[in-house]
Amino acid sequence: MNNEKLINISELSKILDFIDPVTKKPQNHILRYWEREFHEIKPKRINKRRYYSIKQVEVIKMIKFLLKNKGMTIYGVRKLLDKNINKLDDKDSISLKSDYYKSKFKSKSKKLLEKITKIKKYAKKNSS
Repeated sequence: MNNEKLINISELSKILDFIDPVTKKPQNHILRYWEREFHEIKPKRINKRRYYSIKQVEVIKMIKFLLKNKGMTIYGVRKLLDKNINKLDDKDSISLKSDYYKSKFKSKSKKLLEKITKIKKYAKKNSS
């Protein structure tokens, strides 16, 4: 049996920061819309609920990055994914993929630096 971790649609919406600013509820409709637009997104359905694998979460994060950060259209992203030019040997995709990973790396580095800073403050507070 496959023990792959699955993330439900609400958790994924929170991870992607698809949260309604007023109600603070996850905006799952965005992901459901993207399912219709991108054939790469195929959640597993268990008891009529959508669950995404870690691999699919990465694809969805890439789609969000291309749409929101790079300003690409849905058609442009779909065309990019359909042609499968996201391979590292393709000159154009290297910059898109490296931009995505650079952004991801910066985010993780920032979080790590914040945690280190908190630990230092805690250590100073307790050593006094």
